Amino acid sequence: MNLPTKITFSRIIAIVVLILTLFVLFIVKQFNPGFISPDLGNSGINAVFLAVFVFFLIASYTDHLDGKLARKNNQVTALGKFLDPVADKLLINSMVIFLIAPQIFASYAPNQMGFCMWCAILLVARDIVVDALRFIAAEKGVVIAANIFGKLKTVLEMVAICFVLLNDWPFALIYGTNCPKGLTVTDFLVYLATLASVVSGIIYVVQNRKVFIGDKSHD
Repeated sequence: MNLPTKITFSRIIAIVVLILTLFVLFIVKQFNPGFISPDLGNSGINAVFLAVFVFFLIASYTDHLDGKLARKNNQVTALGKFLDPVADKLLINSMVIFLIAPQIFASYAPNQMGFCMWCAILLVARDIVVDALRFIAAEKGVVIAANIFGKLKTVLEMVAICFVLLNDWPFALIYGTNCPKGLTVTDFLVYLATLASVVSGIIYVVQNRKVFIGDKSHD
C-alpha cells in the first residue's frame, strides 16, 4: 500500500471514528437530557460543530492531497481508485445525513441549523445512480471517469456543508433577523450544490447511456 492509498484509507478510518463519536454524543444526550454543547460567544457556532467543521476541512484537503501525490509520483493503483470515491461518498453523504435533523441527531446543539431534507435526498440519490452506472459500465469493460461537472458538484457540496456546520456564519451576523427563514446564504449554497449534483448526474447518464443497451463502445 503506497502513501496516497494510506492517506485515503486513513481518511476512511477517521470518518468512521467521527461518526462513532457523534453517535456517542447522541447517546450521552439521551441519558443526560441536560447535556448542552455551548455556542462560541455571539457567533452562533456550536463547539461540537466547529470541531466537526475542522475535521471536515482536513478530510477534504486529504482528498485533494492523495490524488495529487498519486499522479505526481505515478502511484495510481486499482485499490486507490476504489477507495478514493468510497471515502468521498462516506465523508459527504454521512455529513449530509447527519445535518438533515440536528434537532434529533445533535439535540445538544439546540440552535444549529439543518440541511434541507429534499436536497439531501437528491444528493444521496444522485450518488447512488451514478455509482450504479459505474458498476454496470465496469462489468462491460467501460471506465467512466470523473468530469468537470462531477468535480464542481463535489466542491459545491463541500462548501455548502462547511457553512451549514458553521450555522450560517458569518452571513447570519450581517443580516441578523432581517433574512426571511429559508432564504439564508447558506440555504442558497445548499440549493446550488443540489442543482449542480442533479445536473452532473443527468450528464453522466446521458453521456454513458450506451451502457444500458449493451453497447461496449464509449465516446
